[in-house]
Amino acid sequence: MNDHEGCGELRVVPVADGRGPADWRAVHNTVVPTAVLSEDEVRERAGRNRLDVAYLGGVAVGCSTVRPPDGGTPAATVIARILPEYRGRGFGTALYERGLAHAGTLGGQGVETVVLASNEEGLRFALARGFAEVERYVLPGETIPYVTLRRT
Repeated sequence: MNDHEGCGELRVVPVADGRGPADWRAVHNTVVPTAVLSEDEVRERAGRNRLDVAYLGGVAVGCSTVRPPDGGTPAATVIARILPEYRGRGFGTALYERGLAHAGTLGGQGVETVVLASNEEGLRFALARGFAEVERYVLPGETIPYVTLRRT
């Protein structure tokens, strides 16, 4: 369990069987409505990345992804997502710190994150933690860019 000042008791658990994958998917699809994932896509991601769900009591309030470095990206990628109604209470920091700790065990050159450009709170969160924008891109068929930020 994680207990962060000002945010009450937040429990962060790895996605596993049971309701974890569905809760992770629900948070992801709410925060990133331009990239809605299916159950199969979440299972596939869980096979190659670390996926966590943050619970306040029995309610899923956030989720995170930690992607290991690979041939295309020499940095580990840490993405923390918090439902809008739970932001500003320290939950994103708790998820981010947990993801950053895991990313540190993966090697690589620095840490990246990716934020949907329309998520102004997420961009402010990343910039306040030492990330700098390195790229903007739009996926085929989409109109809202994603912002890749890096911290070395």
